[in-house]
Amino acid sequence: MACLKKQLKDAFNLVCMEKKAEKLKRVAVATGVDLVVHAAGPFQRDDKCTVLQAATFTKTRYTDICDGVDYSWRAKSFHEQAKASGVPALITAGISPGVSNVMAAELVRTAKGESGGEPETLRFFYYIAGTGGAGPTTLGTSLLLLGEDVIAYDKGSEIKLKPYSGARNIDFGKGIGKKYVYLMNLPEVKSTHKNLGLPTVHALFGSDPFIWNWGMETFANFLPSDLLRDKNVTLKFAECVDPFIRVIDGIVGERVAMRIDLESSNGHTTTGLFAHNNLSVSVGYAAAAFALAVLEGSTKPGVWFPEEPEGIAIDARKLLLRRASRGVTNFTMNKNSGMIEC
Repeated sequence: MACLKKQLKDAFNLVCMEKKAEKLKRVAVATGVDLVVHAAGPFQRDDKCTVLQAATFTKTRYTDICDGVDYSWRAKSFHEQAKASGVPALITAGISPGVSNVMAAELVRTAKGESGGEPETLRFFYYIAGTGGAGPTTLGTSLLLLGEDVIAYDKGSEIKLKPYSGARNIDFGKGIGKKYVYLMNLPEVKSTHKNLGLPTVHALFGSDPFIWNWGMETFANFLPSDLLRDKNVTLKFAECVDPFIRVIDGIVGERVAMRIDLESSNGHTTTGLFAHNNLSVSVGYAAAAFALAVLEGSTKPGVWFPEEPEGIAIDARKLLLRRASRGVTNFTMNKNSGMIEC
């Protein structure tokens, strides 16, 4: 971690800002800044891309760790503006979405060259112990997502599903084992469907202890969606229960795991696995890897999702994955899905 911090310190002055000004001219971006990293979530229910607009206006390179569907596509709408300004911008550039998108893109690339079939079905599975140490931010984001229909894709058609439904027991490999995960409305579903041309895509998320999953399922089934979509209410609730959450995090730990499965038309399925013992540290490595990619000129001007074509969004995916996977307990790509070890 210290080595990567030194790299970043030598490379650029990292600035994270959130200025909710009504007019762009009232947003102040520090002079001499090489890159803006926007990490001031939750991004759900935000109806402006103020920081991205400010970065574009001042010709400052940009990344964010956005995990909201609407916000990510609102940011994508500034693509031509950023391109005209010569500003490279990577959005949804954290761990999930972010690293998971790049893993998916690499699975697709390999499958097209080796499996003999056409990639068809992509499944994202995520697990976090407790809140991963992120406390109110993770809980607030999760509650806000319970107020959204889940957008998924089935054989090319967009479908809407109930949040925190469709439970599946997924094996996350050695050190994590099998965990229950549930449907959530996550931005990588829509972006990989469009950018990688996959007809069937969905994403599921779960947590420990199991009472968290039970509580989330109960909220999704019995609380009014309007209440869950109220950002002020959800964030205040998350702050109120934060002391209790911290106790639970201390018991269950802060592990994070991702599994991405890709099935081809010939029935061949390959898997990518990623696991780390500390979510916040892992997100830091992931965000830094994307930041370095932008600073090193790996990203062309415009607003890009991480899985968009190599050489345009990210010039060297394998290098990015190597940087982002520092300190992991498990990282493997293109593994036969039947060979996952508990």
